[in-house]
Amino acid sequence: QVQLVESGGGLVQAGGSLRLSCAASGRTDSIYSVGWLLQAPGKEREFVAAISWSGGYTYYTDSVKGRFTISRDNAKNTVYLQMNSLKPEDTAVYYCAADTFGRGIVASEYDYWGQGTRVTVSS
Repeated sequence: QVQLVESGGGLVQAGGSLRLSCAASGRTDSIYSVGWLLQAPGKEREFVAAISWSGGYTYYTDSVKGRFTISRDNAKNTVYLQMNSLKPEDTAVYYCAADTFGRGIVASEYDYWGQGTRVTVSS
């Protein structure tokens, strides 16, 4: 089992920044990649960004390229999502998830999930 705990969400004005954190514990040796996905009200979970557990690759959805950066701290088993130039349409609950098989880009590919952290961007 892998446990994931997110933190760092909150309320921010448009153009502002937030950094989300995802601390992993348990069978972290089984993780292939960690991703961030968001879920806006009334919508399905959408892929935002992912990083391999080795840190060798990163991948972003087009709408966040140049604004969001995913990174990993090996020593802390923590994955970060630095979000800059936030827009009201970024408002959602953000989930951290672990994929034990490959490079997940859809929610169904992820095996373990955190509880989510809410991000609200005001205009």
